[in-house]
Amino acid sequence: MKCRVCDSENLNLAIDLGKHPWANDFLKKEDVGKEVVYPLEVYHCSDCETAQLGYTIKKEIMFGDHTYLSGMTKTLDNHFKKMAEEVDSRFFSSKENKSVLDIGSNDGTQLKHYQALGYDVLGIESSRSIAKMANDNGITTDNSFFNLDIAKKHNKKFDVINASGVFFHLEELHSVADGIKYSLDDDGVFAVQALYMKNIIENKAFDQIYHEHLLYYTVKTLDTLLNRHDMELFDARIDPIHGGSIIGFATHKGTKSRSERLKSLIKEENAFGANDLETYKRFESELEQKKQENLNFLRKCKNEGKKVFGLGAPVKGNTLLNYFGVGTDLIECLTEKNPMRDGLFSPGMHIPVVMEDGLKENPDVYYVLAWNFKDEILKRNKNLIDEGVEFFFPVDVKK
Repeated sequence: MKCRVCDSENLNLAIDLGKHPWANDFLKKEDVGKEVVYPLEVYHCSDCETAQLGYTIKKEIMFGDHTYLSGMTKTLDNHFKKMAEEVDSRFFSSKENKSVLDIGSNDGTQLKHYQALGYDVLGIESSRSIAKMANDNGITTDNSFFNLDIAKKHNKKFDVINASGVFFHLEELHSVADGIKYSLDDDGVFAVQALYMKNIIENKAFDQIYHEHLLYYTVKTLDTLLNRHDMELFDARIDPIHGGSIIGFATHKGTKSRSERLKSLIKEENAFGANDLETYKRFESELEQKKQENLNFLRKCKNEGKKVFGLGAPVKGNTLLNYFGVGTDLIECLTEKNPMRDGLFSPGMHIPVVMEDGLKENPDVYYVLAWNFKDEILKRNKNLIDEGVEFFFPVDVKK
């Protein structure tokens, strides 16, 4: 293989999680046991230091009609609202006829907040059913995989190009980057959000490694990619969303000066060793302890006769369940709010998914797979906590 960012062949295996099914392949009953497994291995590039998966499941399989909906949690909706307000107030508050392009726009949750601020909006979304949902809700959405050809088809310059939780998914990475460069106005801003590898390591949040996430960025490696396409970061911050994400602001190379905040982040990364192979190998070695801690907890619950439900059926939860080997012997079901997963089974461990609002009884313990929404979950379930239901977080984010 070659590095997805710099084309180097100097790659080293950094984290090996074994073989896993595609984690978003929630199964109908008749398909249980028929799923294919693939290597789930993270490699480290010796030249540009980017962490990346070694195996690619084709984008048409993973994103052609997936079941993830960004509008299902209040936390994420609020985050997108603040993001739109931040970009507008910082860069375009006095501009007329503003426009925004959202790559991987999902159900239009991010774009509705730009629309409310007076922007002309366009979403590019690969999932057929979700693109239809967005269009039905008044968010103009092109059902396509964004790349340079799609950018040229629309042939429009945008003030803002947004990519929230999609820039690390890209099989056509360089064509997408070229499309962003092509579509960004001369004084435009590319607002990019991606899981932050330094936080993944610090939180031992290995479940954020799955086949849809082809790249694991730091500030340095994200900027390395943008530089290759004559763009660069001029500011960045780390946001708590999803357990820690880079919020980067980029534009055409040489047009804006770099912020002190960006310089400080890069210094912090270097001091931590966030781009070093040794850091990744140490992270891998710590995962066996985390596995045993979680299995010990779940087995103790079973021995005490406690009923355990999984809270949430996020994609990342399937990396955790499959790596730990947790099935229906330890967790009875996964509870969900997303109706697109109702009645399905988790890939690999085959745990049934049931709707939260259809539960006839509460468990003794919720094993929280959607741990990245901890604050919202605890607030929403205060009555259950008061009644004695335990909420256990297999990944507990450092504040």
